[in-house]
Parts: sequence; C-alpha cells; structure tokens
Amino acid sequence: MINHVLQENQSSFAWVDIYNPTAADFYELENRFNISGASIRDALEIGHLPKIEEFEDYHFLIIRSVANTISEDSDALTEITDRISIFYGKNFVITSHRNKIDYLERLINTDPTNKKLQSSKAFINAIVSEALKTFEEFAIHNIATRLDHYEEVVFLRQSRKTSLKKMYYLKRQIDLIRSILTFYKDIVDYFHMPEYKNIYTQDLKDSFSRSLALYKNSSENTAQLLSIYFNIESNHTNEIMRLLTIISVFFMPLTFVTGLYGMNFENMPGLKSPYGYISTVGIMLCISVLILYLFKKKRWL
Repeated sequence: MINHVLQENQSSFAWVDIYNPTAADFYELENRFNISGASIRDALEIGHLPKIEEFEDYHFLIIRSVANTISEDSDALTEITDRISIFYGKNFVITSHRNKIDYLERLINTDPTNKKLQSSKAFINAIVSEALKTFEEFAIHNIATRLDHYEEVVFLRQSRKTSLKKMYYLKRQIDLIRSILTFYKDIVDYFHMPEYKNIYTQDLKDSFSRSLALYKNSSENTAQLLSIYFNIESNHTNEIMRLLTIISVFFMPLTFVTGLYGMNFENMPGLKSPYGYISTVGIMLCISVLILYLFKKKRWL
C-alpha cells in the first residue's frame, strides 16, 4: 500500500511511505527518482542488518527498531526487531516496511511545518533517532525489569530451573540487539561527518552511545547472573553429595560389622553368648558416636 505522506508543494521534499511492499509498488518510483534495482531488491528481501549505501542520486538505508510486541522466548532477528528500508535524496524520501511501526506512524501524523520535516536530512536524522530510542526504552523498561526479577529468583527462591530457559532467551535477545547496534555505528558516523553534523546529529550519536552502553551492561549482568546461577546449583549439588557421603561414612563400618556376623561359620566369638546381640549393637553404637565425634572435631558437620 502506497501512501503519499508529503508532496513537494507541502515541504522541501516528497515523502512516500510503502506498507507491506511488493515489486509493483516500486515500478513508478524507480523511474521517477532514478532508484537502482539492486536497492529495491534489498528493500524487498527479509532480513538484513542496518546499513547505509551512497548512490549518485540518493542514499539507501536499512534501519531496525524494537518490535511493538516481543515474547520472552523470541530470539530471531525478525521476531525482535522491525525493519524500515529508506531511499532518500535531496527532494524525496521513500520508506518501506512490512509491519506497523509506532514511531513512523507518529511522524506520518506530524504537522508538515515541524522542524523534523524541514528537509530530507532532518527527517532521516529524526527517524534514525526514533529507531535508536526504541532500543534504549526496551533496555530500561523491559530488560532491566526482567533482570531484576531473575536476580530475585536466583538469590531468594528455591526453585530456579524454570527461569534458566527464560534467562537464556534474555541473553540471546541482548546479544542480538548488541549486534544490530554495532551495525548502526556506520550510519551514525556517516551522519556525524562535517557536512552533515549539527545539534541533531550530536543527539543521534548520544542516543547511540547510551543504547550501546545499556546493552553492554545488560550483557555483562546477564552473563554474571548465569554464572552465579550455575555456581549456586553446583554448590547445591555439592551439599547433596556431602550429605550422602556423611551418611555412607556412618553406615560403612556398621555394614561391615553386620556383614561379618552374618557369615555362616559355626565357631564365631560371641555367637552362642546370651549377650552377643546386645554387645554387637553396643559396639555399633560406639562406632557411630566415635564417627560423630570425629566429624564434629573436624567441623564437617
């Protein structure tokens, strides 16, 4: 679906927005704005990480932003992020996307006299800034909250196994977004070149730096949390093995005594004595008390 958001008589540039694009949507625009077929193929393909390409008459960008809804077990690029393909020159901007994107809808409904729509460069700077803000908001309002919850689970709750899978997916989401932000660096640096640099490009760079720092910290916190989780589980296993070892140490000599007197020999000391059973039980109790004393002395209990 093609939406002519701005005409050239309304602003300094024409803006065409294409929702759920097909090759047919670009037939007229390809000739009108002299767009390369290779760029159109890239715009129609699914996937692709953020990038910027410079052509003779226009620039081609692919940007990604956090999707409106993300399930906790999402770990694919297309599940976690939405993509916008952008063609822009001095007198035109074409945006192409397959999903409804909130910040793009807000820009579509912006008054044409707004500063963000003063020029195609100002508009591109605004749309890239809005895309980066989605990563920052997702880190603050979603990832940080989930990390706090998982920390509580790891340190304060007995049952932790159900949270391990969720922590794995959280780590996958953070690592994927860090990779996306890494590719954003080329775009941010391009707009921060002297011929483009202004107060708005500085805001763009600051937003990128904040997002990168947030996800770096989140990645480190998640890795540390997983490490602590496995250490706690390992200590729990060691405690179980320690308890079983103590029990086996207590019963090993007692088993030896009962096995010794369980042999079928006619001539055994105390076999026919009226106090043989009581004496054997007493010896076993003494052995148990001695073992208990040694464990207490060594502070193993």
